[in-house]
Amino acid sequence: MPASLTLRSEMNKRRSMVLWIFPAVLLCLLFHALPLSAQLSPGDLAEAHKHLEGISNCTKCHVLRQKVSNEKCLACHTEIDARINAGRGYHASGEVNGKECASCHNDHHGRNFEMIRFEKDNFDHSFAGYKLQGKHGQIDCSQCHKQEFIADTELKKRAGTYLGLEKECLACHTDVHQGTLGVTCASCHDFNRFRPAPGFSHDNTVFPLKGEHREVECARCHKTEIRNGSEFQVFRGVAHGNCTSCHRDVHENRFGQNCTKCHSEVSFHQIRNTGNFNHSATGFTLKGKHATVTCTSCHKNGYTAALRHDRCTDCHADYHRKQFVTENRVTDCQQCHTENGFSPALFTIERHNQSAFALNGAHLAVPCFDCHRKDERWEFRQIGINCNDCHEDIHAPYMDQKYYPGQDCRSCHQDTRWSEIHFNHALTGYKLEGSHSSQSCRACHLDLDQKGQLVQRFSSLTTACLECHREVHHEQFGTEPTLCLKCHDYDDWKAELFNHNQTEFPLDGKHKGVTCAQCHPKVVEGGQEFTRYKPLLTTCESCH
Repeated sequence: MPASLTLRSEMNKRRSMVLWIFPAVLLCLLFHALPLSAQLSPGDLAEAHKHLEGISNCTKCHVLRQKVSNEKCLACHTEIDARINAGRGYHASGEVNGKECASCHNDHHGRNFEMIRFEKDNFDHSFAGYKLQGKHGQIDCSQCHKQEFIADTELKKRAGTYLGLEKECLACHTDVHQGTLGVTCASCHDFNRFRPAPGFSHDNTVFPLKGEHREVECARCHKTEIRNGSEFQVFRGVAHGNCTSCHRDVHENRFGQNCTKCHSEVSFHQIRNTGNFNHSATGFTLKGKHATVTCTSCHKNGYTAALRHDRCTDCHADYHRKQFVTENRVTDCQQCHTENGFSPALFTIERHNQSAFALNGAHLAVPCFDCHRKDERWEFRQIGINCNDCHEDIHAPYMDQKYYPGQDCRSCHQDTRWSEIHFNHALTGYKLEGSHSSQSCRACHLDLDQKGQLVQRFSSLTTACLECHREVHHEQFGTEPTLCLKCHDYDDWKAELFNHNQTEFPLDGKHKGVTCAQCHPKVVEGGQEFTRYKPLLTTCESCH
């Protein structure tokens, strides 16, 4: 073969090899130009997780052939795990507990994807373990969730975190009291405003405010000064052991430092005593209420003018308007009252029992005003001593007064209680025997009318059995008022008085052992079931 042909053949072979290899190389170059993660990952991780990119890091979050597990998440996010285990914060609340982390915080949506997203305006802060109240519910989240309020140094490094805040007021607010009043701010303040402090009561301090002290501005006693470079109002350590700690002694110590001997918190001008004056030296010691009245209430014409004081009525009007008079003279008040007040009185039950109306039984427990103050004023005379002077006679239209003369309830009832009744029923001509003697009065003397209301029956009640008892024999034995007594007694319903041998069919032989029901069947007539006693056939074939 010529050399030129050989050379051309070799060149054609090389050209064919290049044409085959080039697409393969190009395909390999394209394949290797793409990162392996693009072949396996659904997308880029968010900025916070970008350090976990790459196929070698998958199992740090994922469990092979399974979804992302909470355990993997919490193994990294230890600050959340610690709060959940301690039962603190939003992730430990019932709103989140039991959910998968990835249901709220999923990834692989790109670098700029926000994994922590929620509607701040609609977020229920109580799920975070701290309910927003008052002003807290009106301010923006960023006013509290600041790095400067976070104590944990690691959490403090995180931008935009909502973790790390404590519930204590001083975690966010400056202690303007500089540690002098403790750290429990809520014992005085509420969540609406710092001033006023609605939870504070001066009554719970060592210096309760009385009288005019209640009207004094706080700043008059609690001065403001500069302490530790800040304006500071002094609340603790204010001198208060003596009046002159605040007030100028206008008497220049001529009467000592115990101002309260004469003055009170009500007013400087309301004199409680005149210096060291001993009122007992007048023969009239001031006791009880007398010690609280102003001097001028009694000494209207000056302290040195003669003043009658032997009897209460020398100063006090006779409230009882001469209801208590002994030998044409009004009885002195001190027999019943003391200087501590008109009530309670000293009038005892023993003294009451010496009156025309002795207190017995339940009357001992009745308060005085039930009888003696039926209107605006107390009355002690002519208020009545009969039962119906106080109690309504509910039996008047129904009961003959011969059984309780003068409407005296005690003819039946006792002072101890209304339900205790002692009445001789034989006086009515109807003696209670057998089971009747164990019944309450209501069983016979109270009944329901057609409207279903209770009505009394005393005078209108006859002695007929059927007044109280239902006629169960369907009038087989007639309707005479006391017909039942021919067979029954008062002890029970057994027909103990019935003698079959007095009927047209005396019981002989085997008939004596036969039960009543074998001969006297149950029948129904007119919608009423009853035992048939008569008429009844007496021939043998009627039964046999």
